Amino acid sequence: MKLALHEPETGPTLRRLFVNTIFDSTFVILGILIASAFSSQPNYHIVVATIVTSSVALGISTGVSVYEAESMEQAIKMKEMERAMLTSLNDTKLHKISKSTIYLLALVNLSAPILSGLATLSPFLILGPENIKNAAYISLVIAISILFAVGAMMGKSGQRNPWIQGARMAVAGIGAFIICFWIESLM
Repeated sequence: MKLALHEPETGPTLRRLFVNTIFDSTFVILGILIASAFSSQPNYHIVVATIVTSSVALGISTGVSVYEAESMEQAIKMKEMERAMLTSLNDTKLHKISKSTIYLLALVNLSAPILSGLATLSPFLILGPENIKNAAYISLVIAISILFAVGAMMGKSGQRNPWIQGARMAVAGIGAFIICFWIESLM
């Protein structure tokens, strides 16, 4: 895995995929909060089960899809190098780095929704079923904070103002929450 991290393409790809996955999973959790925790009759079991199962399903989905896509891309890359070098690269250091890169990218993408889910689930587990509305508000703040933190990280990595980039992502999350909350209130 260490060798894979030293490859010039791995870091940017890892960062890009992680950011996309954490945003997607956090936005899904915002939808779950609106549909279940902020509903007129919230059910603790449904809120917890939906956050857990959705996070796991998203983790598996993104982990498998990244694994498959990266396996294909790495195979193409290896074939091109083999054609250029007129030799097989099986069982070489390059082949091992290629495999490690695939596993690393898939693992990070599998873990992103689970981390987001655990963070936003924690208020419900700590406060319990009798404080579901308070837990929902805290979970909402955590979700928006995740979006801000990842946006700020993007800003810093992209040599942009991390505060502005973080704020943009937080505003997108707040906007999505307001729109979805309005939609839920119509039902």
